[in-house]
This record gives sequence, C-alpha cells and structure tokens, in this order.
Amino acid sequence: MAQVLEFKLPDLGEGLTEAEIVRWLVEVGDVVAVDQPVVEVETAKAMVEVPCPYGGVVTARFGEEGTELPVGAPLLTVAVGETADGRPAGDGSGAGTDGASGRAPAAEGSGNVLVGYGTSEAPARRRRVRPGAPVVNGRSRAQEPLRETRPADAPSARTGRTAPAGGPVPVISPLVRRLARQNGLDLRKLTGSGPDGLILRADVEHALRAAGTQDRTDTTTATAVPAEASAGTAPVTRVPLKGIRGAVADKLSRSRTEIPDATCWVDADATELMRTRAAMNAAGGPKISVLALLARICTAALARFPELNASVDTEAREIVRYADVHLGFAAQTDRGLVVPVVRDAHTRNAESLTAEFARLTEAARAGTLTPAQLTGGTFTLNNYGVFGVDGSTPIINHPEAAMLGVGRIVPKPWVHEGELAVRQVVQLSLTFDHRVCDGGTAGGFLRYVADCVEQPAVLLRTL
Repeated sequence: MAQVLEFKLPDLGEGLTEAEIVRWLVEVGDVVAVDQPVVEVETAKAMVEVPCPYGGVVTARFGEEGTELPVGAPLLTVAVGETADGRPAGDGSGAGTDGASGRAPAAEGSGNVLVGYGTSEAPARRRRVRPGAPVVNGRSRAQEPLRETRPADAPSARTGRTAPAGGPVPVISPLVRRLARQNGLDLRKLTGSGPDGLILRADVEHALRAAGTQDRTDTTTATAVPAEASAGTAPVTRVPLKGIRGAVADKLSRSRTEIPDATCWVDADATELMRTRAAMNAAGGPKISVLALLARICTAALARFPELNASVDTEAREIVRYADVHLGFAAQTDRGLVVPVVRDAHTRNAESLTAEFARLTEAARAGTLTPAQLTGGTFTLNNYGVFGVDGSTPIINHPEAAMLGVGRIVPKPWVHEGELAVRQVVQLSLTFDHRVCDGGTAGGFLRYVADCVEQPAVLLRTL
C-alpha cells in the first residue's frame, strides 16, 4: 500500500522565510524521482528550482502560481510505495522506495539537497483513529497512516512554542522584527508557526489583525479610494512590494535609517585608462572590461584604506574590518536590481575579474543566481554610467560601509598640461558610513582611485 508523504517548502538559506511559486514543474499524477525539481520559486534573492526528496506519484499540489508561501508550508504530497493495483508508486526503477517491502527507505534518501531538509532519516508520521475503533492503553488498534507531518515536538500553525522568559526570540527575519517594532507588538508573546517555533511574518500579521490594526488600515484605504475616484482622477495601479523589488526596498530603507552616510565626488581624466585598456586588448587574449579595471583599482585602494572594507556591529558597538575583499557590483535585470558578489576580488587580476563579472551578470539576467552569490559582500562598485548619467549619490548596500559610484566616460573640455583639450572625463563618487572613518580617509581613498584612473601606472606600485 502506498504511503503518502508531504513535502514542505524547505529552508532556502540566508535567513529567507518565504518564497513565491513562479512555475510548477510537475502535475498531479506525474511520477517524480528522488531529487527531481518539482517547482520553481522566487525568493527575495533569486529564482530557485526546488527538488523533491521523495520518489513516487504526485497526489496533490498546494498553492497556485503567484502564491507566496512561508518556509515549512506544504508544497505537495507524494505517494511512495505500491498503489492499490500493486504497481510501484514511483518510476520503474523504484526511485525513493524499498523494492523488497514497497516502503520508503528508512535511512536512505536524497540527503540535504537544499539547506534545512533531506531524507537521511525516516520521516515522522502521524496516525488518525477511525471513529468507533477500540482503544487500548490510549492507542487504537485500528489506526491508519496519515500523510507525513511535523515531528511531535514541532509547533502547529500559530500554536507553536513561545519564547522562553529571558531567552532569545525565535525570529531570524529583520523584516519581521521591524514590522513588530513599528506596531508595538511584543514578539515574546507570539507563538511561531514556522519550523521549531520560528515566528514568521504571517504570525505577526495575524496578531495585528486580531488587535484591530489591520482593520483600521483597511478602513482608511477603503475611504480613500472612493474619494480619489470621485475627484475624476485616473485609475490607480498598486504594485506589491514583494520578491526582489520588496527586498531591495527593505534593504535600501534600512540603509538610510541605520547608516549615517556621506558622499564625496571628484571628476577624473580617464583618457589614459581607456588607452591602457585598448593596448591590453590589442595585445591579444580575452578582452578586458572597463569595470574590471575599475574593480582592480578598488581593491588596490582598499588595501591602502582598509577602514572602508568594513561593517558596523551595532549590538556590540564595534567596527568589523575584513581582510578579504568580496566585491559586489550593481546589475540591473528584468527582475530588478541585484548585487552579485565577486569572491576574493583582491586576489584576481583584470582578466579574471572580467570573466567573473561576465559569468555573474549572465546568471543575474537569467535569474539563476544563488543566495550565496548575492550575499557576503564587503564593498560595492556601482557603474551607473551605463544608464547615460554622469553622477549619483549611491545608497550603501547594507551592512557594508562604502560604495564607489562611476558615471559615464564622455569627451569634455579639460585642462591638460596647461592647455585646454578634449579629454575622456568621468565623475567618481564615494558614499561612506561616517561611523567607520572621517572625511580625510574617504577623501584619500577617492583621490587614490582618481589618480589610478588618470595614471594607471600608479597601480604598478601595488602589483
């Protein structure tokens, strides 16, 4: 007899607590193998194909495309073992089942395919009692297996464990904390519906609705819309702040709220930098990008001014300086702004940086960047010149301490060697966290970058 197992949305890592169903890859009745991708979801960081750790027949799906689900919510159910007619529920090879017994293997499976789940142990099961079945010693003799559920010590929806007195509050999402803080809600009084009692955004919103906060908001909105319509204005379009757009909004708001930033800028003559790049590319081999040269200049500047390769630990009241440079770069995609991270950028030459920028940019446009490729940066390079603008005041990519912005490189009048000439000019701007350094350090960093742009030979001292 087939056993019906429930597969829940797994922990996708990096503190992500929810995901939106983008596309189902299987239909009810399809046969799936162990580790076969069954659904494509979009988190606040990337698009992810979620593999199922069970092999069998899909019996149900939970959620339509476009539905947002919290971590731990059911995704689908799979019949594992043999069906009523005696055939295997899985594929012909019996993937995910024990061929001798027709049961799911007790200690084998897919392993930890994604963070937080796998099938290295037999899943916990819950049994239900048929009405009228005799009960002996508190148990029924006529129990039948029910689909897999959470272990006995895990909380059910909105009835999970509350935070122990004096202990940590089971919340990992800063968005959940902020939502509770803004509405004066004590998280210690809530019970989490997530794994191990984790408090999710849905739990906070449920508590706010119960307190009447949501009702008041709805009333205000309901009265405002007719007023706009009666004034004869055009229809209003409301776009939900969720997915990548919502994550960007939250991160930028947090940066502006928490970081006392300041910006300095300078114009630089990039004529020699462009000539140097042309000479490098004429010498043969892979083409070198301008962004790679600017990144190489950044890593050299950070070696001289390590104060800017840092972050601030507000709870410990400490400045955390990093020895390695993990360089983020802003990339505009159809799905929104993302910041892929080049690991150990300080160890790469211009050719290696060019290749890595190209690889990550292609992955960003395809929506295949992993959460690990979008986090862990220590400094960000923002080339907004590709949009045809000269200058900007970048918002720091929290929790980093600085961002270098680069405008377009265009011909402009410039005094060169005492005479007016047409030169390739670029505006450079540095936004920095004033807690990690003063203006002298920031100015020194930016001036060194400008010197390297104007005279690339300056870099030879650090090569």
